Amino acid sequence: MLTITDLTYRIQGRPLFEGASLVLPDGSKTGFVGKNGTGKTTLFHLIQGHIAPETGSIEVNKKARIGSVAQEAVASEVSVLDVVLMADRERTALLAEAETATDPHRIGDIHTRLAEIDAHTAEARASTILKGLGFEKERQLGPTSELSGGWRMRVSLAAVLFSQPDLLLLDEPTNYLDLEGTLWLEKYLQTYPYTVFMISHDRDLLNKAVTSIAHLEHRKLTFYKGAYDTFEETRRMQMELNNKSREKTLDQIAHLQKFVDRFKAKATKAKQAQARVKMIAKLKPPAAMFDESSSPFNFPDPKKVPASPMMTFDNVSVGYGDKVILRHITNRIDPDDRIALIGVNGNGKSTFAKLLSGDLKPMGGEMRKGKGLEIAYFAQHQLDKLKPEQTPFEHVVELMPYDSEAKRRSRVAQMGLTTSRMDTKVKNLSGGERARLLLGLITFGGPGMLILDEPTNHLDIDSRDALVAALNDYSGAVLIISHDRHLIDATVDKLWIAQNGTIEEFDEDLDTYQRLLTSNSNGKGKKEAAALVVEDRKAARQDAAAKRAEVAPLRKSIKDLEQKLGRLRAELARVDGFLADPKTYDGAPERVILLGKDKARFEGEIARVEENWLTLSEELEQAERAMG
Repeated sequence: MLTITDLTYRIQGRPLFEGASLVLPDGSKTGFVGKNGTGKTTLFHLIQGHIAPETGSIEVNKKARIGSVAQEAVASEVSVLDVVLMADRERTALLAEAETATDPHRIGDIHTRLAEIDAHTAEARASTILKGLGFEKERQLGPTSELSGGWRMRVSLAAVLFSQPDLLLLDEPTNYLDLEGTLWLEKYLQTYPYTVFMISHDRDLLNKAVTSIAHLEHRKLTFYKGAYDTFEETRRMQMELNNKSREKTLDQIAHLQKFVDRFKAKATKAKQAQARVKMIAKLKPPAAMFDESSSPFNFPDPKKVPASPMMTFDNVSVGYGDKVILRHITNRIDPDDRIALIGVNGNGKSTFAKLLSGDLKPMGGEMRKGKGLEIAYFAQHQLDKLKPEQTPFEHVVELMPYDSEAKRRSRVAQMGLTTSRMDTKVKNLSGGERARLLLGLITFGGPGMLILDEPTNHLDIDSRDALVAALNDYSGAVLIISHDRHLIDATVDKLWIAQNGTIEEFDEDLDTYQRLLTSNSNGKGKKEAAALVVEDRKAARQDAAAKRAEVAPLRKSIKDLEQKLGRLRAELARVDGFLADPKTYDGAPERVILLGKDKARFEGEIARVEENWLTLSEELEQAERAMG
């Protein structure tokens, strides 16, 4: 279906692809993974012909239709259902021609073709897709002008799925879906009859909806058979074998070199030494393979931990204006709670998050917060509060007006932004970098609770893993709204559900909730699915809390070392900046000598701290493995 050969492409001189090649078989379902900013979306533009490669070729089967979600549906008075139906251009054109055609033969041909493309079931098929993506019948018949941008993106996704292109290109399709929509899409793609090429960082989707992985790394494309977990394991084994082969070759070279160094000056051994020089020249050790690791997240622990309960709700109601969205909320949040808020989109999850954060006030009932409780709230609309013309460093200066530049830069480094990105305007940062900055800013003062509404939308898989680690290290309360099942499974031990106009505890697990959502497909009703027996949730929460407490000291030591590394690297960057400045050498030579000594000292301390960090990280990994 798709053949990429020796592709080279650069953006502003920066190479994204160099001699990259890939073949996608007809009918394959392939996940496309790689670090943020490496060129995945650019490749989609190249495949669609929006831009041209510098060298190499991209070939798609002749007559194959390529489909993608280009942009959100236009806000108009056209109904949602009609927008989706119009995505099948052939059907739309044939129906229009049938209204005006007068030639009996042409009319016959039109109706024959309409029957061939199953046009009579089009409305039912489009409606099924829309329902799966969260559109009830009434909303399907309403105009797109009544929808928000996120919902119009869903309309565009529904349209491209309905049109069934031969090559379906999807770029992070779950970013504008909730958990329910993600589960539906997963099942839909499993039975999609044509070729799928999908950029995604959702582990569960990549494990269940695709059967192969294309990996973009070091400007090359590599194809792996199997789902994401298989890809990870295969690549890990390849790295181990490659690096062992490299070490073996380097040892062989070193052994031969010793002979050369020892006997090259002796006439009797000169020929043997020369022969070994030729052997060394022929030995080419494979390049070292390594992961491009993501920077960690660092969330300061709460400066003040409120007494339990940290927050209580007694028959609380909340909404907008005079319209009540949620009512009869009676519950509590404790300082060590880890909660995932689930529920079908539109049932009030974000409304509840705004209530917790203080963006909305209760309309009824009583809501009590612990004295001095600080809450950090992350949501996609919060990104608009960043100042596009300012750099991350300038954002931090406002919060650290009396601190040194080194301390300020150290704090930005702890957010996972490199030295060059610290001084880049926010408008030129990637989505993932802006998310890191916002998370760093809202947690700056050590809040007692984090509310995270879809925090992983712009993060690659390694960054998502780093977020999981940071949340597990953080000692305050956490409430997460997310379609990322891996994030939920790895960080929370309590589920709350938004349904029937309220928020209540869901005393079962995420797997049961997923079975409940998809129960109609196997003949079980929702009542039967809801009655499924699972493990005691209270015991599971207590067990998870005990495990966190057991490794807490080790995690704290690792976190302290990471913070120390951030400070040392910032100091080293400052010294390097002075040494790189020609003006430094115009002054007293003693200053240059002192700077050189500082550089050596910081490099030595960084090496020692990194070694300690590696040792403790291995201990933590072993402890977590032992705990299962």
